[in-house]
Amino acid sequence: MLRDEDLKAQLHRVLAAAEQLLPKVVDTLDWNQSWAANWRSYSFAGYLEAINDLDPVNLDDLLGIDKQKKILEDNTRQFVRGFPANNALLWGTRGTGKSTLVRALLNEYGDQGLRVIQVDKDDLVNLADIFAAIKGETYRFIILCDDLSFEPGESSYKVLKSALDGAVYAAPENVRFYVTSNRRHLLPEYETDNLGFKMVNNELHAGEGVEEKTSLSDRFGLWVPFHLFSQEQYLELVGQLVKKHALEYQLDLMLDDELYAAALKWSHEKSKRCGRTALQFSRYWVGQQLLKQR
Repeated sequence: MLRDEDLKAQLHRVLAAAEQLLPKVVDTLDWNQSWAANWRSYSFAGYLEAINDLDPVNLDDLLGIDKQKKILEDNTRQFVRGFPANNALLWGTRGTGKSTLVRALLNEYGDQGLRVIQVDKDDLVNLADIFAAIKGETYRFIILCDDLSFEPGESSYKVLKSALDGAVYAAPENVRFYVTSNRRHLLPEYETDNLGFKMVNNELHAGEGVEEKTSLSDRFGLWVPFHLFSQEQYLELVGQLVKKHALEYQLDLMLDDELYAAALKWSHEKSKRCGRTALQFSRYWVGQQLLKQR
């Protein structure tokens, strides 16, 4: 028979182990104070964690993607004002400004009631809980899934598909999905996918494999492509960013051949011409000039 001290010690160990499985105790999120949140999974449950340090990027800071900005900003304005609006898939090369554009839209329309909840791929299975957590709120919520892609058979794929399709996990009226991905259809594409095409009544129809791969992306009302810049676009952006950073530090810089040659060399080493590469180079170049002068 256990002594009282042994029983207490054993109960303490059991309670300590059980406590590790319980969700973290958090206060109800005040959306009036917090414009963005992450969904945090914890054992068998999860909670919304406020993001207090937002990226200060503005729409005017995003250069070279004017067409993409207009498409997504128009859709976001419709959504914020309670008009019909679409879910959006932002796809294309890394570093071209997809997720940064969503953050800039939050800064632009946060004071008009826009809010963003970032959800990782593995947490999409908790969409029903996320919807329940924001049920009845007067704010307009963008569910942001950043850098999303799936492998065949993943359970979160079907959950997102259902939410977009208005089925079992139908999203509330005040929720839209903005998804960024390097893959246009969110799934890997193989050369063998094209073998399933067939002729029906003299029309070419995709096979079942292709149909399945496009069935998720088809549920997004907007497809917004982001591509690499041409050399001319890249150098123009470099010049604008260098002038912007130089102005912040009251630095007088010339946009000369030396700068542009260095910018091209930088892009060759990075193997891509995009907004991220231009931003990284501008920081490097202006920082180097400041070190030389000061």
